[in-house]
Amino acid sequence: MCRFIMNDHKIHPIKNIVQNDLDAKKNQEIPSPESPKDNSIDYRMLYEQSREREALLRQSLIKYETLLDEVEDPISEVDLKGTITYSNNAAFKIWGIPKEQTIGKNYKSWTDPANQKIAYEAYSGVYKTGLPCRFNYEIIREDGVRKVVEDSGSAIRNAHGEIIGFRSVSRDITERKQVEKELAEHRSRLEAIFGSVKEAIITVDMSLAVIEANQSTETICGVRVRDMAGRPLSECLTLCSQSCSNVIKQTLEKKSTIREYRIECNHQQRQQQLVSVTSAPLRDASGQYLGAVLVIRDITLLRDLERELRERHQFQNIIGRSKKMQDLYRLLEDLANLETTVLITGESGTGKELVARALHYSGQRAFKPFIAVNCSALTESLLESELFGHIKGAFTGAIKDKQGRFQAANGGTLLLDEIGDISPIIQLKLLRVLQEKTFERVGDSEPQKADVRVIACTNKNLKEKVHSGEFREDLYYRLKVVEVALPPLRDRMEDMPLLIEHLCRIFNERFNRKIEGVSNEVLHIFMNYSWPGNVRELEHVIEHAFIICHGSVITIDDLPAEFRELDRPGKFSASVTRAPVALESQEIINALTKAHWNKTKAAHLLGINRRTLYRKLELLHIEPSD
Repeated sequence: MCRFIMNDHKIHPIKNIVQNDLDAKKNQEIPSPESPKDNSIDYRMLYEQSREREALLRQSLIKYETLLDEVEDPISEVDLKGTITYSNNAAFKIWGIPKEQTIGKNYKSWTDPANQKIAYEAYSGVYKTGLPCRFNYEIIREDGVRKVVEDSGSAIRNAHGEIIGFRSVSRDITERKQVEKELAEHRSRLEAIFGSVKEAIITVDMSLAVIEANQSTETICGVRVRDMAGRPLSECLTLCSQSCSNVIKQTLEKKSTIREYRIECNHQQRQQQLVSVTSAPLRDASGQYLGAVLVIRDITLLRDLERELRERHQFQNIIGRSKKMQDLYRLLEDLANLETTVLITGESGTGKELVARALHYSGQRAFKPFIAVNCSALTESLLESELFGHIKGAFTGAIKDKQGRFQAANGGTLLLDEIGDISPIIQLKLLRVLQEKTFERVGDSEPQKADVRVIACTNKNLKEKVHSGEFREDLYYRLKVVEVALPPLRDRMEDMPLLIEHLCRIFNERFNRKIEGVSNEVLHIFMNYSWPGNVRELEHVIEHAFIICHGSVITIDDLPAEFRELDRPGKFSASVTRAPVALESQEIINALTKAHWNKTKAAHLLGINRRTLYRKLELLHIEPSD
């Protein structure tokens, strides 16, 4: 390959090793068959044996050359001046000429000065140390094409152990180097993008150890990026509630993407920070899961602007855009990530369980269990066992241990529905759980820990029950750390069109229908009805109408009989006096004015689709004024 040491020694190629053995045998003093005979030596036999060995060696030479020519990688030998003395057929892959034409060529014929130096230094090291080497350098083929070659070189020694040349196995790695270069450039571009985005991006492996994180992670999460790599994510995010860790755990467990999950996270640098979290699995080209990526976007400013500039039509599954509902949404946002006990009050059918679920799924316990218990549906003994569990033999029929709802809700939320109906004994035991965070199973004296957020609901006036001695005062104030009072439907009738629209979407999907909404006459009836059963009653009426209706719009004939009677003069509730058509017309006109009569934007502001808006404009005879 190169001239490493000026020396008069000649290289012994692989085929010459066999040839040298042949020459040595010939030089042995073996008498010919005509030599004088010695009684003790059979010279003819020795001569025949020598000829047989020579033939075997020649066969070996042919065999070795055949084997080497079938090897896919080029194999060559050079003397100490760097002149090629042997190469196999695969040499054509590297130099672009047959092996016969490579013999006698010097390594300098294939390389420029810079690459000559690389090869010289590599094989000089082999000469000095006797140890093999591996290096990459660039050659120029006979046709002018440049190739990147990886050489694995070793020393060739004579019978005295002196190095007389070098043997190398070469490999064309031009394509590999090109791919590596392209990958490096691609990675460089990705790193530039990765580092410039404002969102925090964190990648983890299947064991939740951090692989990489970008610079924005320091700003949003309050951690140092250089300390994160290789550590469990839970150890890195120690300044917040670690709700992000729960999100990415769900992605790894379920192998599914979680999009734009909102979390309120607080750390020393940023208080009351609201972030939107998206988590997705990472897979290689073969589809094997490698881990997950977490993207965290700070939407605190957006949240604040939403509160100031825009009414919301929905919070989780709660529907409404009236002022009472806007106040409710703000309160629920403030309570979502607080561990305090909440008491939800309101008439039957106002959506108390929906509010409880909204609190759970908006907070940091969202990926933990949500367990609901209807306290009024069970006797005292059954309720105690249902809440706290029991051990085998605790009472007649207790044939095995049973887990209670507090244990089932561990780490999550427990909803105690109709809390006003529980007995004094259960009230006392519940008070202990809320104060000490421990409870005992029925028949067991060993305390159990309860990491549970308790939310209670009731449609009764608990304060009156306290005054009458039916409900413990200490438990009442322990439950009523924060009270969420839900307005009845009759006090937020401006939400009626939005609720109708929402329920129609639900039932269209459930029944595979295409009903657009209700007629103006039906809306008039709904707006003048007192709705003692609240939203639940409205839902049942709409469902009944969907079953009966055969057109594209729900009419009076599709309503239950008692509602059809309300169409008669004087049949509306005396306690409700409204002008629904005028009210709706004004709302639509206000929305159109805000949207500069852009009907698509106006429909968005009203929370309805564009087709419904066009139908209402036609029914209410609303046209743009000059």
